[in-house]
Amino acid sequence: MSFPKLLPGLGLIALIAAASIFAAQRGELSAIGASPLTLAIAAGALLGNLRPGLARGIWQPGTRFAQKTLLRAGVALYGFNLDLQQIAEAGRSGLLIDAVMLVSTLAIGYFVGTRWLRMDRESALLISAGSAICGAAAIVATGSVLRMSESDGVRKAATAVATVVLFGTAAMFLYPLLFAWLGESRSLFGVFIGSTVHEVAQVVAIGNAIGGEAAHNAVIVKMIRVLLLVPFLLGLSFWIARRRGDAQEGGVSVPWFALAFLLFAGVNSAFAIPEELLQALRQSGILSLTFAMAAFGMETTFGLLRQAGIKPLLLGALLFAYLVAIGGWVNFGLLE
Repeated sequence: MSFPKLLPGLGLIALIAAASIFAAQRGELSAIGASPLTLAIAAGALLGNLRPGLARGIWQPGTRFAQKTLLRAGVALYGFNLDLQQIAEAGRSGLLIDAVMLVSTLAIGYFVGTRWLRMDRESALLISAGSAICGAAAIVATGSVLRMSESDGVRKAATAVATVVLFGTAAMFLYPLLFAWLGESRSLFGVFIGSTVHEVAQVVAIGNAIGGEAAHNAVIVKMIRVLLLVPFLLGLSFWIARRRGDAQEGGVSVPWFALAFLLFAGVNSAFAIPEELLQALRQSGILSLTFAMAAFGMETTFGLLRQAGIKPLLLGALLFAYLVAIGGWVNFGLLE
């Protein structure tokens, strides 16, 4: 596709992304966990509902480019935010808690979504991945691995993102109340936050609100969950190939951006990258993801959500309750 055809859509998305990044840097919004990604989704959805069809026509080449190419680049570059040596501080218990919560949330979400709620497999997987791993970024990364038509992929990913953002926002109000009610130590509650809250920005906001060791532990444990996105995507690719019967014929599609994510995390951990370059790489990743989220937001219309019905909300609510209740039991009961 020629670059001039991308310009209208990318130009519009760039305006949304710039406004979202600027707004997220304001103290009032950052204090409540409003990241550039969530603000870009909200701003894109606002425009998309005010001007239905805005993501189509001359704008569509640019929005599709953001939803595919820029998304993958953003996920890959996000690896520069991870320091494997720092993550190792969480020890085996942090990894075990994250692994238990991630695998069980994915399994329950897929089973309940497909068997009880009779949702299609892709929608159930997208909502489950967003709840289990790292919110909107996990949803769009998972969507790029699932073999869906372009229109189906955008529609289902936009619905899943809206669902997960809703319950992740609810977590920011609930968790400080839970901390006051449960009376657990800040250190242990930080692990609970990191292993159960959806988005990285929400984890940071809740941890800072509680203070002390909660903030540090929450981010470290959350980064382990983000790192687990890579084996999940690789496993999902193999599972899809097995279901289609082409795993023995070279049909496994390994997502390059997942491998690049892991490579960049390793490079960031093993080498002393100059601070200016490191910040530039991190900001490039956030900018790419913000572009992608703005593009998905423009597709998130009330008509789309009405068409999806109540089932995505029910699944999102059930998984949110599971993360809070069973996540609390795992953190405070089994492993305390």
